Amino acid sequence: MTSIDPVPDIALNDGNSIPQLGFGVFRVPDDQAYVAVSEALTVGYRSVDTASVYGNETGTGRALADSGIDREDLFVTTKLRNADQGYDSALRAFDDSLARLGLEYIDLYLIHWPVPAKNQYIDTFKAFQQLKADGRVRSIGVSNFTEENLERLVEAVGETPALNQIELHPEFVQSHLRSVHADMGIVTEAWGPLGEGTSIANATIRTIADMHGRTPAQVILRWHIQLGNVVIPKSVTPDRIASNFDVFDFELTADDMFAICSLDRPDGRLGGNPETFG
Repeated sequence: MTSIDPVPDIALNDGNSIPQLGFGVFRVPDDQAYVAVSEALTVGYRSVDTASVYGNETGTGRALADSGIDREDLFVTTKLRNADQGYDSALRAFDDSLARLGLEYIDLYLIHWPVPAKNQYIDTFKAFQQLKADGRVRSIGVSNFTEENLERLVEAVGETPALNQIELHPEFVQSHLRSVHADMGIVTEAWGPLGEGTSIANATIRTIADMHGRTPAQVILRWHIQLGNVVIPKSVTPDRIASNFDVFDFELTADDMFAICSLDRPDGRLGGNPETFG
């Protein structure tokens, strides 16, 4: 079963590609993940982002299996939890994630946080390189890595991660890190793309949404897409799952883009600080 997919692909530095719009399941319980992912796949999403620490790989995997969609038409991302960093433990944890998802390979495997205090992300990434060499992972990357983390990793392992998934939304635009990614050939993927609801309530975004006859969430997701970010909105509400997918038939103006980028704040981070988290 193959759908007509309006979602463009973003090229990764390893020759693979990732759909620019995917479906996230952060903070979605396992049973609800099955329902939500099933709905998302029906709407047309083909990229799904989960993580070991979310506790919903099993429900996500069942939804993928029951969808009837060919495996090659799906793009599945999962992440290694902080407690499983280290070479051997990362390999074991990957086996567990793969079993829970019920898959033979993962499209993208990410180190969830750098956890610099543990100083294990280099050995962990070497395990990822082995998984990739074995054909069990198509692409390998990181999440929540800083510029310093990225530079140290590349120097140590001789390979640049395909992607860095970071907190990124209109009040936390991450201009510098996105520029670092561009220079290094790393794709930027945004988690928390709607700012946990704070961006949706912003008056500037609501005004732009009214001008385009769109929802604030659609405007924010379109902003991400025009910036070149990969984006993974989460919802468990069918109407919102569908609405979030419907962002490829309008375009924001340069003034719209500037106005949204201008919402950036030095204290805009909502999630953990990568330098201390974990």
